[in-house]
Amino acid sequence: MRCAKVLLILSAVMFLASLSALAGADEKTVYGEGVTLTKSVPIAELMADPEAWVGKKVRVEGLVVDVCKKRGCWMELAGGEGQPSIRIKVDDGVIVFPVEARGRQAVAEGVFTRIVLDDGIKKEHEHEGHDDSACQKETRPGVIYLVRGTGAVIR
Repeated sequence: MRCAKVLLILSAVMFLASLSALAGADEKTVYGEGVTLTKSVPIAELMADPEAWVGKKVRVEGLVVDVCKKRGCWMELAGGEGQPSIRIKVDDGVIVFPVEARGRQAVAEGVFTRIVLDDGIKKEHEHEGHDDSACQKETRPGVIYLVRGTGAVIR
């Protein structure tokens, strides 16, 4: 009888531990306003014709391949192996993406934006000590496309 109780208790503990592990596998952290749009636009589709998307609110998802090491002010998502990536740029200090997000899946939303850089803008950012042009992915000389992020969920 005593052995049966011990086995029952051990079984219950193991069952609860497995439930905990399953719950942790689905853990997610919400940043900013989170994500409200229900349909994601593939990153490859955005980057194939970026001008068609400028000014539109979009939801993107993918693997976090990089994060700003200084301020956590951006993260870069890749749609898949060998696929294009896109930067999600947020206002410094409003949302801070953790460097540990690298390698995790994320969903983000915001306004798809085109930024045209000229030498004056590049020098201004370099002078401030935080070169935003280095934080962005250039798709052609002097033009950057990114998502001005309002929220994200990292799993």
